[in-house]
Amino acid sequence: MGKIWVFNGPNLNLLGLREPEHYGSRTLAEINQEILRIANEAGINVECRQTNHEGDLLDWIQALTPADFLILNPGAWTHTSYALRDAISAVKVPALEVHLSNIHAREAFRANSVIAPVCIGQISGLGAEGYELALRYAIAYQVRTADA
Repeated sequence: MGKIWVFNGPNLNLLGLREPEHYGSRTLAEINQEILRIANEAGINVECRQTNHEGDLLDWIQALTPADFLILNPGAWTHTSYALRDAISAVKVPALEVHLSNIHAREAFRANSVIAPVCIGQISGLGAEGYELALRYAIAYQVRTADA
């Protein structure tokens, strides 16, 4: 069984301060704490990272293996980064895209995700709970594929 990775893109380090009407009042550290608590209870190895540098995120994705699982909130790169899309596709890692706000109910430019077509799913608009749901799915996915 691989590792579950939670990668967060630009400006997510500002959660709790940045537009709480869209992103909620929880900080990224608080969200990560809850992710690690759930993972610990399940006996699953999880690592959370955040970057404002696209090249760092590309390097992290390229280091993944198909046995791993990626939970990704690409932030603004959702709409623009074909490089991230290509990296996820190239490593053939199962990935789940997560967004705190409902990207489909906001400005028109936010509704399109270039990342979604190479992910097994997308969770959008459920706030911090979206990460928890993504993690629970990733754990179940890892168990199913390990048993196969």
